[in-house]
Amino acid sequence: MNARTAVLPAFRRAGWHTSADTLRLPGPPAELALVPEVVAAADRRWWEAEALAHEAEFRPADRRRLLARALDLFTDGTVTIGGSLVQGPAEFRAAMWATAGVPAALVDRWCGLLREAVPDAGVPDDALSLVSLPGNTFSCLESVLSEAARSAAVWVRPSRREPFSAARLVAALLAVGWPAWRLGLYPTERRTLRGLVRLTDRQIVYGGADLAASVRGAPRLTVHGPGRGCALVPPGTSVPEAVAWLLPLVAGDGGRFCGNVRTVVCPGPGADTLAVALAEALDALPTGPAAPWPLTACRPPGEAERAARGVRERLRPGDRLLTRRPPTARTGAAGSDVYALPALALLASDDPGHPLVGHEVPFPFAAVVPASPAGAEAIAAGSLFVHRPPEGPA
Repeated sequence: MNARTAVLPAFRRAGWHTSADTLRLPGPPAELALVPEVVAAADRRWWEAEALAHEAEFRPADRRRLLARALDLFTDGTVTIGGSLVQGPAEFRAAMWATAGVPAALVDRWCGLLREAVPDAGVPDDALSLVSLPGNTFSCLESVLSEAARSAAVWVRPSRREPFSAARLVAALLAVGWPAWRLGLYPTERRTLRGLVRLTDRQIVYGGADLAASVRGAPRLTVHGPGRGCALVPPGTSVPEAVAWLLPLVAGDGGRFCGNVRTVVCPGPGADTLAVALAEALDALPTGPAAPWPLTACRPPGEAERAARGVRERLRPGDRLLTRRPPTARTGAAGSDVYALPALALLASDDPGHPLVGHEVPFPFAAVVPASPAGAEAIAAGSLFVHRPPEGPA
């Protein structure tokens, strides 16, 4: 990008378009072009006409081949987004750091996960699909790949906090020959999401509980809401073994995945000792890019402080915050990079309704719960991701 404010465009009606409606992005001067609902409605009618006009078969084998080539380009190649944004691998990683605080090590890891996720295309249908993405990780682009493999077309609604990865994937697909009328990039305001759900035939939506509640009801809608990941520590597990198992589950991927462990459920005796040891391990994690589990910086300004404060505000009487570092740290020029540092709380009860049970934040955080068997069962029942040691009980 040049020094002037650049606009990341939408892709609609088989072309890149800017808009009178824009949103300021974090990082260097840049704005995101937004698509109003009335424009999207007109585009749905245009797409129906294009779908009738283009009756050439798009075979599953060809789709899989193009998806694999596009992911190679997404990871290591240079693409052009719009008419002027030429983005190579280094520029993509710089944009991910500046906009979303994701270090290059995690960009490389998530690109690797996507390359492993090229779907086996079944028999495609005639649906216009929508994928509304989250801002915590671009590994959820896997859903765009799966919908591209099986749908007549896919519209992608990028996160307004991190739109560059979605734009890069659309540009990569176009560059390898994916039919332009089968693709859309529709950045919108949050209030427009429900309209996009109505305009499309099948939808995958990522987001928190509030967002999920706002779009429920469509017959072919899949909502990926909070994962509320938990880990069940079997009785008799040694503290060193438990910490070695739990640390990557809590701190891996910057704590940004919905499958990260947020609640560690222990038999009552020994929970204090495990909690102290795990807190010490989290306190020892560095913030630099060479860390074994790199942390992500928070964007925009104030997000790190808000997220860390949200943990402290949810503590109940008797709960203890065991990590000892300050809640946030600043690095970079003039302290411009702000991290919410890993945190761990030891809860006084195994109430599955405790506000810190399953609490999701954009950094590594876990609550250790000394639980009865009934309490452990209740917490696990409320989690989409339940982790057990490889040698643990079924």
